[in-house]
Amino acid sequence: MSLTIEVELKDIFIKIDQRLDRIEQGQNELKLSVSELKGEVKNLDEKLSGKINTLDTKVDGLSTRVSNQEILLRTIVGGLVLIILGGAAKMFWNFPASP
Repeated sequence: MSLTIEVELKDIFIKIDQRLDRIEQGQNELKLSVSELKGEVKNLDEKLSGKINTLDTKVDGLSTRVSNQEILLRTIVGGLVLIILGGAAKMFWNFPASP
């Protein structure tokens, strides 16, 4: 018992054509999604680079402030050391009185 199926080639080609059309539509949608993602990535990159530049500027400002404070701190510590040494010298060594 053999089973014979008769189908016209025209119907098969129509079904194949419809499936190819669906595949093509899906491919076009994927291309649009990829292009949208590329645009979003480019926008994020621009925003991030702007924030990095701002951060670099702030870090430069902070380093300037810190260097100024270091100079001030060294001056104050140096003055305190001189005062302590002067007080110790006066306390331990007797200097002759002025005539």
